Amino acid sequence: MPAKAKLNPWLKIALDIGPLILFFVVNTRAGIYAATGAFMVAVLIALAVSWVQTRHLAVMPLVTAVVVLVFGGLTLILQDETFIKLKPTIIYALFAVVLLGGLAFNKMLLGMVFDAVFNLTDEGWRKLTIRWAAFFIFLAVVNEIVWRTQSTDFWVSFKLFGVMPLTFAFGALQYPLLMKYSTHKKS
Repeated sequence: MPAKAKLNPWLKIALDIGPLILFFVVNTRAGIYAATGAFMVAVLIALAVSWVQTRHLAVMPLVTAVVVLVFGGLTLILQDETFIKLKPTIIYALFAVVLLGGLAFNKMLLGMVFDAVFNLTDEGWRKLTIRWAAFFIFLAVVNEIVWRTQSTDFWVSFKLFGVMPLTFAFGALQYPLLMKYSTHKKS
């Protein structure tokens, strides 16, 4: 069976962050509803580019796109920004539940997502899964606090300038665990 084609890491980052940057820029110039529409189109374009480059779609971006389209659509149809603000909470909570549910059934779902990048022992995958699930729960709670207590513009800015750096920092802080439980340790 041939190996799956992989995205260039820089293209992957652009496809992951590009729609969010566009969401921020359009919000500052045209408001939340135009930003929501632009975000929905950008997410679809990112999926299309990923498909063209690799001939497969990763689960997390696909699930995220479905939730973006449903909640973005509700935001635009009902002219109620609450739906787009709930979207991150739902995605983060969904990811946490799926990871913890997989763990309950001894399925390292995070391992399936990252298998091509990291090779860890079962204990390493278990610990990393728990950490990421806890982080997703933290992000869900933070999103709820921010959108319910701050302005829409602040919330949009926080998604780009708060959540993104927090996620990168959290990911970087997992490096010691990745090294400790790597199955490719140097002797």
